[in-house]
Amino acid sequence: MNWAHVLLAGYIGVVIAIVVGMFRKKGWLGKISGAVVFVVAIIAWNLFDVHYLIPRENPDYGLTEEQQFEKAMLSNPAFQVIKEQEPALTQKIISQAAQMKKAGSSEQQVIDAIQPQILQLQMARLQQAPDANVIEYMKINLEQIAAVAKIGDDECFRFLFPAVKGGINPARLVPREIMDRRMASDMSMMYASHGPKKHTVTAEEKQLALQDLQSISPGLVQRYGPDIQIMADPTKAVGKEKIACEIVQDLWSQVLKLPTARSAGVIRLMLSAEMQ
Repeated sequence: MNWAHVLLAGYIGVVIAIVVGMFRKKGWLGKISGAVVFVVAIIAWNLFDVHYLIPRENPDYGLTEEQQFEKAMLSNPAFQVIKEQEPALTQKIISQAAQMKKAGSSEQQVIDAIQPQILQLQMARLQQAPDANVIEYMKINLEQIAAVAKIGDDECFRFLFPAVKGGINPARLVPREIMDRRMASDMSMMYASHGPKKHTVTAEEKQLALQDLQSISPGLVQRYGPDIQIMADPTKAVGKEKIACEIVQDLWSQVLKLPTARSAGVIRLMLSAEMQ
């Protein structure tokens, strides 16, 4: 099993969690001119860059599965940070992956087991990351979406909603320079969330974020009308792939137009555990 492939796919597939819809929790967002109800839909996809996945020329003969997995982990900069900050979680992932391999699990099954654990960690770190790191995180997400959208509407839709029509390998479509910056950004965010300038989310920040979302919602409804329902049910986007891509980019572009602190607050809220 190519552990480098498994690790990168498992990590990146959850770090780049793209919120593709708004949300409506009881008592939080009211109906807007009788429009559709917005929901949160976080879509994770395996974005892995081929230059991280090329196996070493010399196989790790004589090493156990756990040793091979840990060696692959140490060659991945993002996982180095996780091992440094969360040694217990790291060991759990190593043991789990090795056991699954011995039990005959496929690479994808191992990836699927790793992703929720990394997702939970990343979501927690974003809550503590300074505003600048949170903003950079989302800006790079948008760059990746835009790069795929330039190739075609169908590719963009598959990139955002792999469960509907099947996904793509964005490593062939997203420029390496963007992928490299994303990995560096993730590492910076992880370190900053544990640094002296780490952020603390307040009740006031959450309330302001909700108000900002309320101000963004009417514009989206006005521009896209009934098609906004795509965000609640992506299967309705078949034949409307271009619109689906535009809504996702429009949503996050509007969020990023807010003042820095407020934009970061909205991103934290929409990617927080309580919104899942």
